[in-house]
Amino acid sequence: MKTPICDTLGIDVPIFAFTHCRDVVVEVSKAGGMGVLGAAGFTPAKLKEELNWIQDKLGEKPFGIDVIMPKVYMGDDVGDLQAMIPEEHKAWVQSMLRKHDIPDLPADYFGEGSEHVSGEQIGWTHKICRELIEIAVGYPGLKVLVNALGTPPDDILATCRERNIKVGALAGRVKHAIAHKEGGLDFIIAQGHEGGGHTGEVTTMVLLPQVVDAVAPLPVLGAGGIASGRQAAAAMAMGAQGVWCGSVWLTTPESEVGPLPRKKLLAATSEDTVRTRMLSGKPARMLRSKWTDAWDDANCPGFLPMPLQGMLVQEANLRIDRAGNEELAFYPTGQAVGMTNDERDCKTIVFEMINDYIAAVERLNQTLDIA
Repeated sequence: MKTPICDTLGIDVPIFAFTHCRDVVVEVSKAGGMGVLGAAGFTPAKLKEELNWIQDKLGEKPFGIDVIMPKVYMGDDVGDLQAMIPEEHKAWVQSMLRKHDIPDLPADYFGEGSEHVSGEQIGWTHKICRELIEIAVGYPGLKVLVNALGTPPDDILATCRERNIKVGALAGRVKHAIAHKEGGLDFIIAQGHEGGGHTGEVTTMVLLPQVVDAVAPLPVLGAGGIASGRQAAAAMAMGAQGVWCGSVWLTTPESEVGPLPRKKLLAATSEDTVRTRMLSGKPARMLRSKWTDAWDDANCPGFLPMPLQGMLVQEANLRIDRAGNEELAFYPTGQAVGMTNDERDCKTIVFEMINDYIAAVERLNQTLDIA
């Protein structure tokens, strides 16, 4: 299970693990793939702490980070952004929390030294992302930078080239993939409708081969609904050089997911997710709950553009999680959640994916009439 991108990045197998958990990053990279830390939820200080730990554990093994620098958003000035959030929206969110008896956060929840990111620090603006990237590019083990929404700005690309960091971005449409290529990226991640987090309308089976053809000879990774080796083999058969997986790591022992959302993830089927703008203002897939359903109610004032929506709901989401309210609890995940109803560790998942890939390729070879 080896493709040219493995040699480019110095990895053994083209399995990329998107995660918000440093332990998953380390275990997947140690197993021969590449762990990619989702940095958007960290303060600069917390990201530095996490990357120090990762670098120490991995030594010379490579890892990556994922950021969110949207091409279109409302701006960087926190004061201006806060003023743009309508009082009607704030009041509606508070009414929903009162309806379900969700308590306030402690007064010192976002205090100095806290690991929690306040709504003013959400890494979905260029200003905050630049602070995170400035920290990350100083680590010798960082070999990949991925932007989840859009082509990174030219100065970010130049900084990465100076440090031999390969830059990629997710694409949910062919035109987005072409824009990434024209913008000078090193590889593209074609993420289908099935994927968790921010995702588009077109399914992986349809999107991936179109993107491969559109951006050739750039390497393409397949993403969205991929949680097994046979799915990886399908992606490779369509021209991908690797797979980008996220949901499959959520129920591992190493994952950062708390007890309640973990319980719901383990019990979930592939029909238990919903694609909604609730989290950030852009469509993202997650576990369905009464909280996600509430945003479709006739009394809801509607979604706000990025990053206003994220700023609006961020504290509410933290309160819901801290309260342990099972009806409201959600978690970003893709439709592959229906394939992750156990708690295998990361190393086991990587090795099983490799073996499953080999078996799938051997089955395909048997279909060839070469007599």
